[in-house]
Amino acid sequence: MKLSVIMPVFNEKDTIREVIKRVLSVDVSPLGLERELVVVDDGSTDGTRELLKQYQESSVKSQVDAEPAGLTHDARPARATHDDIKVIFHEKNRGKGAALRTGFEGATGDILLIQDADLELDPEEQPMLIAPIIEGKTKVVFGSRFRKKINTINPATLAANKIFTFFANLLYRAGITDVMNCYKVMHREVIGKIKLRSDKFDVEPELAAKICKNGYKIYEVPVSYNPRKFSKGKKIRFSDSFPVLWALFKYRFID
Repeated sequence: MKLSVIMPVFNEKDTIREVIKRVLSVDVSPLGLERELVVVDDGSTDGTRELLKQYQESSVKSQVDAEPAGLTHDARPARATHDDIKVIFHEKNRGKGAALRTGFEGATGDILLIQDADLELDPEEQPMLIAPIIEGKTKVVFGSRFRKKINTINPATLAANKIFTFFANLLYRAGITDVMNCYKVMHREVIGKIKLRSDKFDVEPELAAKICKNGYKIYEVPVSYNPRKFSKGKKIRFSDSFPVLWALFKYRFID
């Protein structure tokens, strides 16, 4: 079986090399998986695109470390055995939802895993997110930041997430604790039944809504969370709350 890690990226020059290194350092071979990393740059303007061009079309098929041209020894992936790295560029910024659609279209794996590029979540926890699907327990796994203790989180962010999750559970009987968590893992069968429409952060509730409407049970796994501040590049804003809430109601009653 093959795992596709889908990574939407927008203006993450300070973390992109490290997150790629960490993703490729995760050993998924005990799960019987090969892996590809599909990175979608959503019109970055801060130098991220130039960094990603060093990885573009690089394919690692040996047992040795990969070192794309221009990377220093410290920046190269620690282990990239049997990995493909595919980089896709959007000419203009279109939003996370649009980047995910592009990533899903470019992925070839049996299992699809969404990985943000900001390092708020730990790629080393990917195997425990994938395992329930491999074991046949479920077709869909969501990570949950709120099933673990979080030392520091913006109170407004916490409140917003609680509200979004409340309506996801009320409208779709989702039975989850963290609808906005980036870690969403699903069998290809699941995404094949979903037509995503959202361009921005409202793709998170849309995914949950349409997964539930298609009759799939979401299995949650606790994940670690290291929140960053807006001054450090956090993207989602208060203004994104309204499209998120609208998406929850729209896909329940209209779409």
